[in-house]
Amino acid sequence: MAALALLALCSALAAPPAAAVDLYSEKTFRPLASDKRAHLPGDVLTILIVESSSAVTSADTSLNRRTDASVQVRADRHEHSAGVAAGSTYDGGGTVQRAGKLLAQMSVTIAAVADNGDLLVAGEQLLEINADKQKIRVEGRVRPLDISDTNTVLSFRLADAKISYLGDGELASRQRPGFWSKLFNWAGF
Repeated sequence: MAALALLALCSALAAPPAAAVDLYSEKTFRPLASDKRAHLPGDVLTILIVESSSAVTSADTSLNRRTDASVQVRADRHEHSAGVAAGSTYDGGGTVQRAGKLLAQMSVTIAAVADNGDLLVAGEQLLEINADKQKIRVEGRVRPLDISDTNTVLSFRLADAKISYLGDGELASRQRPGFWSKLFNWAGF
């Protein structure tokens, strides 16, 4: 028994001293009473995509040009005259009108936290219905104060936002011009 106690005492004296490790980290600290808003890389955040755009461009052009030249020669009883006139008129105009609207909800992941505390987010959503695919991709910067208590952010609160919406499949291919339409347009018909 005394040998066992002596062995325990020797091993305790030979062991390296215990180091105190601080469990508190300023970067990751969240109070117990805080909400569950995303704030660290890997956390998930929901983006409410509410985008609407419209543009109208119109142009009217009118060009009129007239050039006249005449020569008149008189000799005794004969009078000769000649004249040249040229003119051109051009009227043209056109209007281009575009409108778009995108409403969606999707979750993104925080990829990194910038030095100023902004959250760099990115995510992609793929929806496939009957061989038609729709892909939404979102990237941007989010200020933590723009995150609501439901862990959501409106898309117009994203800085450096890149939002793309692409469709592929039967429905999307029906919206593109066919081969003959492309050929006639290329030929100028």
